[in-house]
Amino acid sequence: MGILEGKKILITGVLNTSSIAYAASEVAIAEGAEIVLSGFGRGLSITQRAARKLGESVKVIELDVTDESHLNSLVDQLQPWKHLDGVLHSIGYAPPSCIGGDIFQANFLDVATAIEVSTFSLKSLTQALLPLLKEAPTGASVVGLDFDAQVAWPGYNWMGVAKAGLESLTRYLARDCGPMNIRVNLISAGPIRTIAAKSVESFSSFQDDWGQKAPLGWNPTDATGVGRSIVALLSDYMPQTTGEIIHVDGGFHALGA
Repeated sequence: MGILEGKKILITGVLNTSSIAYAASEVAIAEGAEIVLSGFGRGLSITQRAARKLGESVKVIELDVTDESHLNSLVDQLQPWKHLDGVLHSIGYAPPSCIGGDIFQANFLDVATAIEVSTFSLKSLTQALLPLLKEAPTGASVVGLDFDAQVAWPGYNWMGVAKAGLESLTRYLARDCGPMNIRVNLISAGPIRTIAAKSVESFSSFQDDWGQKAPLGWNPTDATGVGRSIVALLSDYMPQTTGEIIHVDGGFHALGA
């Protein structure tokens, strides 16, 4: 019996088989979970193709976390589920002006878009799902994906600022969701060659030698280890952990040079 046996999990952000969310989906299914994926717009058909590779029974719903009508109908879309044991927030976007070059080139409207999609959406998603999360028999788990915001990465710019906000937001959500027996945590993953990572050209300046510096090594083409860590947080095996940022990066974050 797997550690997610019988649990109902919503997973956002599956674009293709290289997505961290896809790796988490594979592990979650192997550990006994029933999952639903979400996608939207032009990416919806890509998510649907990925879902078929996971299994014919994997349902895909449309969800744009910036659309109030989508959020308001989310609980209905997850019917006949009467509760939700966990959700993976794997959502992020920043306009091109916010990534690459220097910090000065983006205007406020572009920065606001990056913050709304990459940071505020964790609050929006959690709030929309509260009616189901509160009903989880053994408590629910909200897990988000982070990229270490303690330092300034080449070219990451306003997405780095958005991730710093995500880290802070996680602590506040943990505070307010805890009394409802809902845990909120982040996984800070090392660089994985996903579609999202390809939009940050400067990632190539450090992701290829990440494994040489990380004490445990690092393979940027294999998200399985990150997926397993996500599933661990979604399970009942970490019932007293909330407001935490767990680094899954081969230990890279622990080194000073």
